[in-house]
Amino acid sequence: MSAFQAPKGLHTKVRVALLYGGMSSEHEVSLSTARAVLHEWDFDRYEVYPIYIDPTGYWVCGPQICQPLGAHSTLRFDRAMAQNGIAWLMEQGACDLVFPLLHGANGEDGTVQGLLELLRIPYVGCGVLTSAVGLDKAVMKQLCQAHGLPQCRFVYFTRTEWERDGEACICRVENAIGYPCFVKPAQAGSSVGISKVCEGTHLHAAIIEAFRHDEKVLIEEALVCREIEVGVLGNEHVRTSVVGEIVCTHEFYDYDAKYASSATQMIIPAKLPETVVEDIQRLAVQAFALIGGTGLSRVDFFYREEDQAVFLNEINTMPGFTPLSMYPQLWLHTHMTYRTLLDTLITLAFERHETRQKRMVQSQDVS
Repeated sequence: MSAFQAPKGLHTKVRVALLYGGMSSEHEVSLSTARAVLHEWDFDRYEVYPIYIDPTGYWVCGPQICQPLGAHSTLRFDRAMAQNGIAWLMEQGACDLVFPLLHGANGEDGTVQGLLELLRIPYVGCGVLTSAVGLDKAVMKQLCQAHGLPQCRFVYFTRTEWERDGEACICRVENAIGYPCFVKPAQAGSSVGISKVCEGTHLHAAIIEAFRHDEKVLIEEALVCREIEVGVLGNEHVRTSVVGEIVCTHEFYDYDAKYASSATQMIIPAKLPETVVEDIQRLAVQAFALIGGTGLSRVDFFYREEDQAVFLNEINTMPGFTPLSMYPQLWLHTHMTYRTLLDTLITLAFERHETRQKRMVQSQDVS
């Protein structure tokens, strides 16, 4: 990919709105991501405007940020301090591009992407359908299953099905999956609401916990395996990063292991046979294309050493994005700095937007 260039007609500096916070269980994770990005931003190239979505869903546009955040700077804006963020976005020419740093529901699930499509504002990352499919693990797994991508065994059911006949749901789990198994909300990230169940007496409580976070629950077999991740970057022409491995001392890679434990390690590059690395990178590109990915994603896998089997776990359309997060680290070890990665994502966002606008004009001419 060529070096970053602002599209013709823009100001000398590109005006970027950073969107973060949100109405999800990953609100604090999003704040951490936004703080990290704002600390690394190239303010000689961009004008940066933060838009904070508070936990109730109110959008607040803060003042322009002109330098890296200090250690005690806040990213939460009071409603009385600044103007309504959605109204600001709707002002013609208010910004050139939006960078959504939102994790989980009401942000990573296609809802915000749909709003930005209606406003015709370029934005970083995957589109509406891709974002929705990527967050809904049950839908993603069905799609991958239909196309023959290797996965662990899984079942899912809705809250309505559970309330109608919970015993039948438990029988489905025991007949199709057995124990141990993982119980998780279908539409949540950062391992929120996930439980590992080793015996039947604990399954009911784990399902109730998962339903606290979503209306659909996914149950997967618990494989004895290594957790492998790879970065994907691009629109029509996609490339992959080196492959990394997550090693943690917890029973599984839960929320605390991801964000609180100093014992969790990222091994980059992962120590794997070259043929396995190639399989993982190939499957990552295939999965990304299957859900219509654009911009970026982190694709997660399980690797079973005894037979060198690879299983697709999930696709994260907006992975953790602090400089120390796995996705930027994977690209750093693929010889791409954090700032270059930001530039590349913005270039890809403009390219995707321009392509979509041309197709819209062509379709209108045909009609």
